[in-house]
Amino acid sequence: MKQHTTNYINTFIEVAEDCPALIAEVPKQKGEQKTVALLQYELITKHPYKYTSDDVLFQVYVTKNDIPQSEWKKAREIFFSKGQACLRASPLTKRYGFGIHCDEKGRIALYPVESKEYQQFLKNKDIKKLKAMRNSRK
Repeated sequence: MKQHTTNYINTFIEVAEDCPALIAEVPKQKGEQKTVALLQYELITKHPYKYTSDDVLFQVYVTKNDIPQSEWKKAREIFFSKGQACLRASPLTKRYGFGIHCDEKGRIALYPVESKEYQQFLKNKDIKKLKAMRNSRK
């Protein structure tokens, strides 16, 4: 079974052109269930540079779908047998004002758009830069 990946190496994902947040905002919980944005935010901020994009997307998937850990190996194979939207489509980069840095091993960390580190990533010529996907068409 062919396996797809969403991982980037030495890349910085900038906030979307039309991101409404000028200052990064922590996603809020809606109702009883945590949102995708909140799950991603918690996982990445509690463990910066521990997980890859694939790890985060899969963890959110199993959490949202209540998949028991005993089934994760097979579920991961099935999940990545189809292409998945990468973190350029994450609400963190599109709506909440966070950039995502992917290191040389593909592990990720969040940086608020207003931070000094965010600006340093933009100026760093050794890192590939990609914009998050727009919220709406031009």
